[in-house]
Amino acid sequence: MKAHLSQTQIMENRQIDITAKNNSSVKLGLIPGHFATNHSHVNYFVDMTTIKTQYRAAREAAHELAKSYQSTEINTILCFEGTEMIGAFLAHELNSQSGTLNAGQDISVITPETNMNNQMIFRDNLQKYIYNKNILLLMSSVSTGKSIARSVDCLNYYSGKLTAIAAIFSALSDYQGVEIDSVFSLEDLPEYKTALPSECELCKKGAKVDAIVNSFGYSKI
Repeated sequence: MKAHLSQTQIMENRQIDITAKNNSSVKLGLIPGHFATNHSHVNYFVDMTTIKTQYRAAREAAHELAKSYQSTEINTILCFEGTEMIGAFLAHELNSQSGTLNAGQDISVITPETNMNNQMIFRDNLQKYIYNKNILLLMSSVSTGKSIARSVDCLNYYSGKLTAIAAIFSALSDYQGVEIDSVFSLEDLPEYKTALPSECELCKKGAKVDAIVNSFGYSKI
């Protein structure tokens, strides 16, 4: 255990923080290295723990995202990757924007369930918040777009209407013509790179993978 903690501390000592351009209360942690996700290899672990778990940071991130949707009608915010608290604040922000399409409107905030076959589903009692509704997908991080594609497949199955996509960080500017609005983008992380494992330059150089990462965090190898 001591050796594991020491390795973790060494990795976290490399962390640098970047601040959102328009809001100093929203900070992102970056750890350089060699990391493996479900879909790709990346050269930074993007730590969103504070934004997803702490009241003030989540509220301020939602405030920044809400600026993009003053003229976009949204009925339901579909939360992925631990963004539920941000989603609740985002619903509040949209509801509170006077003179906009969402002012005074009730907005649902829900999360899909994953069944034993790893398929996203909605129980019967939640389907009314998806069927024929204007949906905003809220992601923590977008690197390849594969998670969005999986989410959109689920949305289509339940006849929801993809209206907007939001993320804390996105390496993509859009998904099939739908703009991805994010607090942080590649302009903030110009050295961020993602690649298929077979095309990873770090792998080709023989660099070992530091950790396995997903929306919950990272696990050292």
